[in-house]
Amino acid sequence: MDTLVFDTSGAGFGDDHIQDDGTPVAERLPAVTVLASSLALAACGEGGGSSGSAGTPTPPPVVVTPLSETQASRFLGQATMGATRTTIDGLISRGIDGWLTDQFAMTRATSHFDWLTANGYDAAANINSQNGFDTTMWRQLIVEPDQLRQRVGMALLDMLVVGIDAVNTNWQAFATAAYVDVLLDNAFGNFRTIMDAITTNAAMGSFLTFLGNRKANATTGAQPDENYARELMQLFTIGLYQLDMDGSLKTSGGNPIETYTPADVSGLARVFTGLNYSSSDSTTPARYKVPLVMQASINETGVANFLGTSTTGGGMAAIKVALDTIFAHPNVPPFVSKQLIQRLVTSNPSPAYVGRVSAIFANNGSGVRGDMKAVIKAILTDSEARDDSALTAANAGKIREPIVRLTGWARAFGVTSPANTWPFGNTSSMSTRIAQSPGRSPSVFNFFRPGYSPPATAISAAGLVAPEFQITNEQSVVAYINYFQSLIANGSGDAKPDYTSILTKASDSTALVNEVNIVLAAGQLSSATQASIKTAVDSISATATNGPINRVGVAILLTMASPEYLTVK
Repeated sequence: MDTLVFDTSGAGFGDDHIQDDGTPVAERLPAVTVLASSLALAACGEGGGSSGSAGTPTPPPVVVTPLSETQASRFLGQATMGATRTTIDGLISRGIDGWLTDQFAMTRATSHFDWLTANGYDAAANINSQNGFDTTMWRQLIVEPDQLRQRVGMALLDMLVVGIDAVNTNWQAFATAAYVDVLLDNAFGNFRTIMDAITTNAAMGSFLTFLGNRKANATTGAQPDENYARELMQLFTIGLYQLDMDGSLKTSGGNPIETYTPADVSGLARVFTGLNYSSSDSTTPARYKVPLVMQASINETGVANFLGTSTTGGGMAAIKVALDTIFAHPNVPPFVSKQLIQRLVTSNPSPAYVGRVSAIFANNGSGVRGDMKAVIKAILTDSEARDDSALTAANAGKIREPIVRLTGWARAFGVTSPANTWPFGNTSSMSTRIAQSPGRSPSVFNFFRPGYSPPATAISAAGLVAPEFQITNEQSVVAYINYFQSLIANGSGDAKPDYTSILTKASDSTALVNEVNIVLAAGQLSSATQASIKTAVDSISATATNGPINRVGVAILLTMASPEYLTVK
């Protein structure tokens, strides 16, 4: 099947003309851009989840069967890196339970680390470069069939953050890839295992500066690095304040109750001393694939006190006590569950929704705490995730992450990279790209915080949050539209879309707009938005040279600029 791209020879969507009437793109696109900017910023004000009251968790899921096309696409928008016509039809046939069973059973085709090795990125010339990292990240997100694992892995990477630019090692691509592999490999396991895996990962050790962390030195006054001890509690597991199971704050005298003190951080930091590479050989990336080991000479073996617990003797045994203690903390179920809901379904889940998922996190029904499969299923099949009433709730849903916009387009329209270059590269520029790129968070706080609420807006006034709004402004929206105008038309390097199937609908504007709406936007475009897009499509002659491909390009671009697409529910 030939790969079709917009013609740029003079009348194509990607060049100076968008239609036969002579209206230049230079005149048309600014109007689209301004519209997109205002709509996107307004749309962010609708991001959020439906409110609700706390209460005893009720049995989750009310799953509608059989699924409609729009219901199937909506589910895939939450559970994958993007729906396709094939996956929509397959989900309708298989049903949500069957699809989840299939995805949970699916093994990874290859790890990021192994893919980099197989494609020669372990050549000596790459020892001090990031070559291959963006390539393997985009490739796997777009083409691998284990899409639920990919989506959950990206959610975990948003929460348990490592960004490649702050991994201060050689073989950065391999070190960071090995960290992402840890999240993907354990996405369907147990959260306690994930805690072990990130604690003994070299990239995390470098990123949060506990790699080679040394015990206190009475002579010099040096103390163990506290970075990981603090962030492990604050950002990864229990948060700053005590929570009820539904995620609401516990208070005393009207003030939130802190979960830990500076003394807890200092005590825990003593435990995380001594972890170091398993090998001193840095000429190959091999040591980044295996867990860190304990270097006894720099490990603290004295008493360490934290979170009402104490341990002595140091070593991996002390780390186990520390992680077991944190994992058993009552905050872990609501803290982790709420963030996973935010990343997959809605920015403002009701307390009842959080409570239902937290209950499953605490006990999967068989006495197991932290069962990721059970938690993921509870999130995706909960009535608040599946009920169509969310489509009419003004505060439901979330802003679609920029990364998911790119992978969603690429998956929907069969992007391939014959040379295996996947040259999208680093897309985190706010002025020229999409303000986010997988594995490139600028800090441990991610591209956006889970509790971020844009100040002086209706969102903050309503007590809601819109995390993705932290990287959304006039500049980033204009950059997004400009970047995607080119991407939709021409692809990136050898990574080209295949519009063969959608071109069969190019002559019928109603069918074209409807298909793009279903696959990309889960059927959530309003009638008014669909009418506007149809008018734009109809302004391009279907029989003119390049008319069909231009009609397709306009339908896709305007859909991706619409508020209903950007604020997914």
